[in-house]
Amino acid sequence: MLFLALSVLALSHAEVPRPRPEVARPNVLLIISDDQHWSDFGFMGGDHVRTPHLDTLADESRVFPRGYVPTALCRASLATLVTGLYPHEHKLTGNDPPDGVPRAHMLAHIESVETVPGLLATAGYRSLQTGKWWEGNCRCGDFTEGMTHGDPKRGGRHGDEGLEIGRKTLAPAFEFIDACVEDGAPFFLWYAPFLPHRPHDPPARLLERERRDGVTEPVAKYRAMCAWLDETCGALLGHLETAGVADETLVVFVVDNGWIQRPDRQGYAARSTRTPYEGGVRTPILLRLPERIASGRVDVPVSSVDIPATILHVCGVEVPASWSGVDLRAAPERLRARGPLFGAAFTHDVVDLDDPSRSVLSRWVLRDPYKLIVHADAETPDELYDVRVDPAEERSLEDPERAAKLKRELDAWWPEGAGTSGRSPR
Repeated sequence: MLFLALSVLALSHAEVPRPRPEVARPNVLLIISDDQHWSDFGFMGGDHVRTPHLDTLADESRVFPRGYVPTALCRASLATLVTGLYPHEHKLTGNDPPDGVPRAHMLAHIESVETVPGLLATAGYRSLQTGKWWEGNCRCGDFTEGMTHGDPKRGGRHGDEGLEIGRKTLAPAFEFIDACVEDGAPFFLWYAPFLPHRPHDPPARLLERERRDGVTEPVAKYRAMCAWLDETCGALLGHLETAGVADETLVVFVVDNGWIQRPDRQGYAARSTRTPYEGGVRTPILLRLPERIASGRVDVPVSSVDIPATILHVCGVEVPASWSGVDLRAAPERLRARGPLFGAAFTHDVVDLDDPSRSVLSRWVLRDPYKLIVHADAETPDELYDVRVDPAEERSLEDPERAAKLKRELDAWWPEGAGTSGRSPR
């Protein structure tokens, strides 16, 4: 019964006008799925999965079906969501430090930058961290409260006790919402459950529902995990209603990185997580704030680097000048005018804590619909795709002139071998 209850060149900021900050202080619920393909949602056309609660959320949201994360590795992607910076800027490019380097040494990076919870705190917000969190104790990210202790001696690595959220309980999130409502304090809730991430061990009732002819056991388990995530999102959204704050809460949904489930065994297929391909970096992005953000689909590529800036704008908090994200409430034509999107793929373990360029495997640029992938290995040729026509990136195009132009834009964003000297254009 418990599980049933868990039912160059980008345009500068001056050239892409941002709406004036709102006076009201809405609450914020940031939902971050963990390892899920961009198409594995009903609202994204996935008739093979069951996501009724997220489908309803999408019906009520501004939907960006072509969202992207700047890298398909969870720690780096999550760090972007909390800092508003690209991985080469916040320097948290990999999940683990080099061999022999204590994990604590990586915390200097999160402690040296401004964060969404910290900036919201200046406007009176309380914040709660739940779920995935790599940056030591939750207070290292300026959360006022949290589930993760981050102590390596007690199993701290990527969430520890926080990873119980969704899988075992939602009580900490419910209690936090209720306490903030009672105190009249606006809140920011980071909900990053270990779902549908491995281990793929869904409740038996969900797995049984996914077993059918032609569906292998690994795929059935993964689909049941997607359904499990959806149930927990439904429970959280339902609690906002029960607490009477659904209309006062900005709900944001994004996936930290993609996943393509292998049909033959547990694990991910090629061109998904940890890669620069669509299966790794593409994600839907949803924004819901009743009467403040109009619902509807916006077919413009946007980046998760835009999410922190959007949250601050909606909450009436000044956005740091170092952030390159734009306000996703802007009109579609203004979002198109911002220029291309950028990203990079990095090694799982960081090579050099202070020089992100040493961990680069590839860099990519998307000027819709063309995407260029430039690999660090000089023996691997560049790849150019029309990702609208060929979203699986199966047919690399021969167009040297277009590729050269995109390469110039990519180098203007972050030159190859630039270390941290390359800055995102604003």
